[in-house]
Amino acid sequence: MYRVLDIGRQVRFCMYKGYTLEWLQRFTAVYDTIRPVLDVVILSFLLYKAYDLLVKTQVMQMVQGAGFLGLVYGLAVLFKLTTLQWVLNILAPGLLVAVAIVFQPELRKIILRLGQTELFRPDSKPRLGHLEAAVTAAEILSQKRRGMLVVFPRRVNLKNIIDTGTKMNAEISSSLMVTVFEFDGPLHDGAMVIQNGRIAAAGCFLPLSEQQDIKKSFGTRHRASLGMSEQSDAVILVVSEETGAISIAFDGKLYYDLASAEITGTLKELLEHGVRRGDAEKTGSGSSMPSSLDSEQDGILG
Repeated sequence: MYRVLDIGRQVRFCMYKGYTLEWLQRFTAVYDTIRPVLDVVILSFLLYKAYDLLVKTQVMQMVQGAGFLGLVYGLAVLFKLTTLQWVLNILAPGLLVAVAIVFQPELRKIILRLGQTELFRPDSKPRLGHLEAAVTAAEILSQKRRGMLVVFPRRVNLKNIIDTGTKMNAEISSSLMVTVFEFDGPLHDGAMVIQNGRIAAAGCFLPLSEQQDIKKSFGTRHRASLGMSEQSDAVILVVSEETGAISIAFDGKLYYDLASAEITGTLKELLEHGVRRGDAEKTGSGSSMPSSLDSEQDGILG
């Protein structure tokens, strides 16, 4: 009797093992089918993110230079130009060191972006009412010739910027924003960060731009807004205390003295869809960026 039970157990084990092997073989067959597609999709995504990162950190000049040298070296190998190959082989190590030194700020920005980007960040897009409140506050402060600096984060985490200011965690309202920036209080000269539909902090310190071709008439607020846009993917709303001009900075560029309707539409596109200048037309989404952002005009930097 015990022998019969053992045989039954062995039969059930063999059947279970057979089913497992069958499912494993099916899974392997399916995976072998989709593996090339999965490989191409992942590689395409990585290449797209790399290109997007290079464009935003303004390091395309380095990529173009490297591509030109690669083309020259390829032609030297193709046409067997031994002297040119010898010179390039000698210069290659020195060129790598020179690139690391000359483009150190750009390489640093790339590393910061990689370390700060949140791939699975929960939905924290501001509502249209929040954007309109910020623009309304900017209009009021513009008429009173009071400066304003508001940061809208996107994918890059700005906790290090928030920690430099006074945390508020307050509801977004134009009256509160005007109160913070209208008078010469302790929070007046810093930046306000709006995150997750709340005013996260005010009086925050922003990094200044390292660009050398900034107009001398621009003050610290414009330099700080441009610097923040260079080191993150945030969108910055800035009001000039001297002229009252309302501007937007993003992706390392400053768009100076825009109309309120343009600012509202641009903020909505950038913060809801992540659309940069000209992207809406390429994707055919039916909406487009304001025309003033699509053409060269006085005051555009970057």
